[in-house]
Amino acid sequence: MTQAELRLCSLLLQEHFGEIVEKVGNSLLRTGPRPLRLLVGDTGLLPDQVKKALCVLIQHNLVRYEVQPRGSVEYEARSERILRILRYPRYIYTAKTLYGDPGELLVEELLLHGHLSMSRAVARVADRLTETMEDGKTMDYSEVSSTFVRLADTHFIQRCPMVPESPQSTKVPPPPAPALAIAEKDMYIVPRLSLVGKGKRRHSCDEEEEGEHKAKRQKQEEGTSETPPDDGIYWQVNLERFHQHFRDQALVSAVASRMDQTSSEVVRTMLRMSEVTTASGASHTQPLSSNEIFRSLPAGYNIGKQVLDQYLALLADDPLEFVGKSGDSGGGTYTVSILSGELGVTRGHGASRASPSPFQHPSFIPLLPHRFGSRCARIFRLLLRKKHLEQKQVEDFAMIPAKEAKDMLYRMLSENLVSLQEIPKTPDHAPSRTFYLYTVNVMAAARMLLHRCYKSVANLMERRQHEMRENKRLLEKSQRVEAILASMQATGAEAAQLHEVEEMITGPERQQLETLKRDVNKIDASENQVDETIFVLESFIESTTKRP
Repeated sequence: MTQAELRLCSLLLQEHFGEIVEKVGNSLLRTGPRPLRLLVGDTGLLPDQVKKALCVLIQHNLVRYEVQPRGSVEYEARSERILRILRYPRYIYTAKTLYGDPGELLVEELLLHGHLSMSRAVARVADRLTETMEDGKTMDYSEVSSTFVRLADTHFIQRCPMVPESPQSTKVPPPPAPALAIAEKDMYIVPRLSLVGKGKRRHSCDEEEEGEHKAKRQKQEEGTSETPPDDGIYWQVNLERFHQHFRDQALVSAVASRMDQTSSEVVRTMLRMSEVTTASGASHTQPLSSNEIFRSLPAGYNIGKQVLDQYLALLADDPLEFVGKSGDSGGGTYTVSILSGELGVTRGHGASRASPSPFQHPSFIPLLPHRFGSRCARIFRLLLRKKHLEQKQVEDFAMIPAKEAKDMLYRMLSENLVSLQEIPKTPDHAPSRTFYLYTVNVMAAARMLLHRCYKSVANLMERRQHEMRENKRLLEKSQRVEAILASMQATGAEAAQLHEVEEMITGPERQQLETLKRDVNKIDASENQVDETIFVLESFIESTTKRP
């Protein structure tokens, strides 16, 4: 992995899990798979600290382990999974858009804890939703439970692998580490639970702690604890399913921009019908007949069967082949080509299906002019369209003076955005008898831009941490004042007393807090925007690698 990825992974681990976990994760990222003994020596931490850090990382699927032939257990960091932490806000927002507040909080709790049982996740979300409701209203467990089932049915959450049950009669010693497994057919089966109850409110921190201590003492005295009905069945967020949803949305947007809204709704309906049956990473959806598509169209679209067939024919005949015809049964069977639209490929209508490029995606339109100037962007687009050009041809087609064109080409060449290909006329490779053609190595350019994106996100995170450190004293003072105000409001204090406490923060300090809040919000928004670009680049590289 590159230095930019390593730096970003370390920052993400430190921000979300603390210094000890970051130190253990960073050691695994730098050195590769290692046993516990070497990890303790490399990090300089106590064995107990390393074990706890590994437990946290395994809980969140950031580290995998494997039993070696000699019996030792080696741990390996999953860098691609650590980088997905950056996309957590987008997963949560998508769940809120599709399933409302219960869906948002369920996904948030699963991401926060790594994995949870259904009963515990439902109880926690019901409690959190009850906290936000008016006095006297509570959230019923059944409502949250139904949202949980819908998330599982659409594969946005899935069951975690479990330790397979072994017959008790065998006298074989247990392995050093358990081998977890789960059948694909069982990954989305929700256990039948009768979760009855309502969310509870927390009155104060002191009362909550006192209640917890009481419950612990009671359990210790009784010597027994109530086992939840779904004990041992844990759930986690299916990140690949969210990525599939993002790609589907990009494909629908691409169809809408190239054709019209009705065409995009036809494609949306096809994707919705096959969202569960299409395997992750598949190049096409499952075949759907025209009759099935017609019956599944939204009620608001009053188009006839004949009009639908015309739209399907237009989509199948389009040069970009968003939709392909795979048979004639049932009025014709059609599939959606995921690779064609994976990147929202048609910002430029001259693009061909054979070579979809991330540089035609809207995310990249401002990138080249901002960094290299509008003329460099013109040359770059020209090379994308014409594939191979000599320097004189670039000057003529782009209508740029020779000196400027030469400087711009060399500048992009030094940044690995374009490459130079030599085609000799004779075996001696004499410069006077050699063609020098400029071209765009799209894959190399995409990897270079991905590397820059990782550096950008790491810089943004370090900038945010710097701003928080510089204003640490003021932030702590603001938190203390807010805590005092909350406790006074709970006890029914007068308005004059509340105003007196609010004045503990002076006008300049309040202005400084507003400036800090605005800057941090800008940094957070920038991180999300860069992550969208990262997703486009990763999708392009992955689909290009898979394409035969």
